[in-house]
Amino acid sequence: MKKIGLTGGIGVGKTFVAELFQQLGVPVFNADIEAKKCMVEDEKLVSAVQLAFGESIYMNAVLQKEELAKIVFNNEVDLAKLNALVHPVVKQKFEDWCENQSSELVIKEAAILFESDAHIGLDAVICVSAIQELRIVRVQKRDGSSVEEVKSRINKQMPQAEKEELADFIIVNDGEKLLLPQVLKVLKEME
Repeated sequence: MKKIGLTGGIGVGKTFVAELFQQLGVPVFNADIEAKKCMVEDEKLVSAVQLAFGESIYMNAVLQKEELAKIVFNNEVDLAKLNALVHPVVKQKFEDWCENQSSELVIKEAAILFESDAHIGLDAVICVSAIQELRIVRVQKRDGSSVEEVKSRINKQMPQAEKEELADFIIVNDGEKLLLPQVLKVLKEME
């Protein structure tokens, strides 16, 4: 089984590209969604997060996402602490998920694939790319964020150019180049 990473900065359209792969029969593991699930369902992880960030980070067994975001997105040490707790759990979930797949190719979609070292052990990485202006518009539409908020989030991520340099394949999602031929080309090259 080939394990392929799919990444890219906020607003590039990773999830849309992942859906194309799924429609073509390639199973996709969404690490970001799985991380959110683990932070609610995995008792050991919940306890570790409470220990690290305080009991009040969960109210009536509900993760206070906004409170946690305020803590970690303004403090690199706390963000690293949270990532060190969550990423090993998600990595194990991915491995368990792979065990249950019969496909010769699977995709691990993750926003911070390189930053979390989740690319280690994968056979290749695809980076979805789009210009910053388009990314800002997409995130504004999706989240109702201001231009400043989106730029701030982009600036906190690994630069897009760096992700592209580390990737084995680049899919351009600029609204002009057709995506399906790019996805099919990548699949063909991975045969």
